[in-house]
Amino acid sequence: MFKYTTFLLLFSLIIGNPVLSQKRTLSDKEKEVFLGKVMEATRLTHTIESDFSQQKEMGMMSETLTSSGKFLFKKEKMLRWEYLKPFPYLIIINNEIMYVVDEDRENKVNLQTNRVFREINNIILGAVRGTLLNDTKNFKTTFSDSGIFYLATLFPQSPKLKEILSAIDIFFNKTDYTVERLVMREASGDYTRIEFRSKKLNQPIADEKFLPR
Repeated sequence: MFKYTTFLLLFSLIIGNPVLSQKRTLSDKEKEVFLGKVMEATRLTHTIESDFSQQKEMGMMSETLTSSGKFLFKKEKMLRWEYLKPFPYLIIINNEIMYVVDEDRENKVNLQTNRVFREINNIILGAVRGTLLNDTKNFKTTFSDSGIFYLATLFPQSPKLKEILSAIDIFFNKTDYTVERLVMREASGDYTRIEFRSKKLNQPIADEKFLPR
């Protein structure tokens, strides 16, 4: 059975703790302008195709786990995380259905009937699209300028989320206001950093890419 603990492991796979030498808090006016730019970029972005690299650091392991692959997004609720190195692994979210393919094993989850999976799916989609910044019910958010990027740091407010996460960092490109880096800081002290490279926006992507076979 595809259990909740297994999904937490998958969640940690797809969502660093980078050292920021200087960080300046945005003023209320700067924050307003920034959020407007992010929302406009979200409105105009219909598809994203990108390479990604990922680093996972766990307290129980001395070495950082590194992986890489291809990422696809298509409005409104389609994501494809295809891990190519060090081994093939596939996670697809297609509206309310999530598929996980590991070698010849495939798991299928209906997000509509599973509250925990649905909440985490909303976090993943919201982080990639930038819409998570509007979730003032579940997160308290700070905004800053890290020099190279704009940075939004989200602190979970609900007890259930606090059991999993201490914070989520979302780094935005200063030119097109798309997400450049995602950082998940787990309550355990472990963290995962994922960086997007060679992004292509609004290129045609077939719906078949968001099916497991």
